[in-house]
Amino acid sequence: MKDAIFKGSAVAIVTPMDSHGNLDFKAMEKLLKFQLENGTDAIVVNGTTGESATLEEKEKLELIEFVVHYVNHRVPVIMGTGSNCTSHAVRLSRKAQSLGASALLQVTPYYNKASQHGLVEHFTAVADSVEIPIILYNVPTRTGVNINPETYLKLSEHPNIRAVKEAGGNISSIAKTAALCGDRLDLYSGNDDQIVPILSLGGKGVISVLANIMPFETHMICQYFFEGEIEKSRNMQLELLAMMNALFMDVNPVPVKAALSILELCEESYRLPLTRMKDKDIETLKQVMKSYFPHLQDRSL
Repeated sequence: MKDAIFKGSAVAIVTPMDSHGNLDFKAMEKLLKFQLENGTDAIVVNGTTGESATLEEKEKLELIEFVVHYVNHRVPVIMGTGSNCTSHAVRLSRKAQSLGASALLQVTPYYNKASQHGLVEHFTAVADSVEIPIILYNVPTRTGVNINPETYLKLSEHPNIRAVKEAGGNISSIAKTAALCGDRLDLYSGNDDQIVPILSLGGKGVISVLANIMPFETHMICQYFFEGEIEKSRNMQLELLAMMNALFMDVNPVPVKAALSILELCEESYRLPLTRMKDKDIETLKQVMKSYFPHLQDRSL
């Protein structure tokens, strides 16, 4: 059995930017404080929600260094170092390790894709290059390539490959992965609306978009389940479904950054090609949020 990197809810944290598109470290400190005060179990930096596709390598390293220093071992800090170029993923992974990352998140190669054999070779090369654990990241709607259960089985043989963030959405395939790999590969939900289903298959938690604005609640969905309070966990999953769905009414992370702006935690600033939601969609988001954040009901949004 391999040790779990974390158990519960890890926030796939946004990358706050100022109105000019520069990294906003003051806002990042505010976000990290909010997360740590509200029970988040791990921080994932430079993932999809962190706009990794438009960050320069220098910025990615500045981010991980800042987050590692601020968090100071209170929870694991996981760095997204994936690339569609294996040598680049290796280089960035080594640098993240040297800066104190607890673990790495490795997305499947995108655009150029890879065969299942190519995925094994790619992830093995990265895993061989570092000493810290790796979470594979399967998100075929973004990358155009899916990791098959049999491929997970091969990859689970590597001591550094500990887990997968499964955002493929196919519960049947995830169940097959769980059956094949057992405790050699931990499962984390990559979709907020599938936390409880994946926990029921033996999952260890979620890497969450929702946790950006509701870290305590996302943590508690997992905690209730782990404590055997399955009905409470399920009910909370269903009660939060409207908020989860609202955070995907536009491409992630556009809605969640808008939500954080409404909560006055960071600016609603993105880098192209991401753009602000339409006014009518922002209004819809505000109305959904008012049902979950009572203090917003008295504010003119």
